[in-house]
Amino acid sequence: MDDLKYGVRDKRGDWKPNGRIEGAPLWNWPPRLPKILAWLPGYIWPWNAFHMFTALLYWFYIVPSVETMKTISWGWALWLYAVNAAAILVFYGIFELRYYIKRAQATRFKYNHKFPADAPSDVFWFQSQNLDNFLRSFFITIPLWTVVEVIFLWCFANGYVPWVGWQDHPVYLAALVLIAPAIHEVHFFFIHRLIHWGPLYRWIHSVHHNSINPSPWSSLSMHPVEGFLYHAVAFWHLVIPSNPIVALFQLHVAGFGAVNGHLGFDKLEVTKDTAVNSHAYTHYLHHKYFEVNYGGDGLIPLDKWFGTWHDGTREGEAMMDARFQKKKERMNARV
Repeated sequence: MDDLKYGVRDKRGDWKPNGRIEGAPLWNWPPRLPKILAWLPGYIWPWNAFHMFTALLYWFYIVPSVETMKTISWGWALWLYAVNAAAILVFYGIFELRYYIKRAQATRFKYNHKFPADAPSDVFWFQSQNLDNFLRSFFITIPLWTVVEVIFLWCFANGYVPWVGWQDHPVYLAALVLIAPAIHEVHFFFIHRLIHWGPLYRWIHSVHHNSINPSPWSSLSMHPVEGFLYHAVAFWHLVIPSNPIVALFQLHVAGFGAVNGHLGFDKLEVTKDTAVNSHAYTHYLHHKYFEVNYGGDGLIPLDKWFGTWHDGTREGEAMMDARFQKKKERMNARV
């Protein structure tokens, strides 16, 4: 595909899409039902549909029996970790292999024209971003994902929280599934904003931000505190009446869905003439500029409300620069 039909490339070879990042039309006033209906299929397919598919697959074929989960043991906890690790190895690995190792798409639609493997750095273990990100994901973050998973399954199994049945409350649970990505955005925004506070950033979040040019393995490369807080979004289903399948879906939106913001490509070419939108640009801008787009794609427009939104345009960059200048002036005034 010709990526210059969809965006522009600067002198360095970095690519950016035309137009601006549009948030969900749910917040437009007056409401425009046709626009909302046109937006809904992209909200569900393919990414959220995939996360629900994996949640159902886990529930019916991976998760142990309720009786087994009433007691926490190494056996079923390690089983879940093995499945989580294998699933991420395959899912993330498909993107890594095709787009970063084989480079089947070259730099078409790639925001940063460089590949992490070509830029060794001392900030990473073994001077390798890929190896550093891979090891942190599989030996730090995925184990913490599993800890969260074990805890909420144990709570449901023992009746410590309400277990809402699908037969009794199908409409309520379907609605809860639909808003689960919004719960993720709100949870992610506030913990993300918190760990951008100076001391917490240096201690915790800087580990993730070492990957200025993110790739699939960067998705779950986190400090242990961040890795736990990030996946703890599933604990909201211990607070609100829910169902373990919905809690699994919530967890998979975080775990499997983390790859979207770190793919590094705007579109993923499937065939010569077709491509899938990655929805990566919003979070790529966060990795590039650090202090914008703390949330997601604007499903819940918290960045707009808090003044940290960057829509990928020159106007968005000007607003960001003005905010940075005011911050600098405040810091100089204190000195």
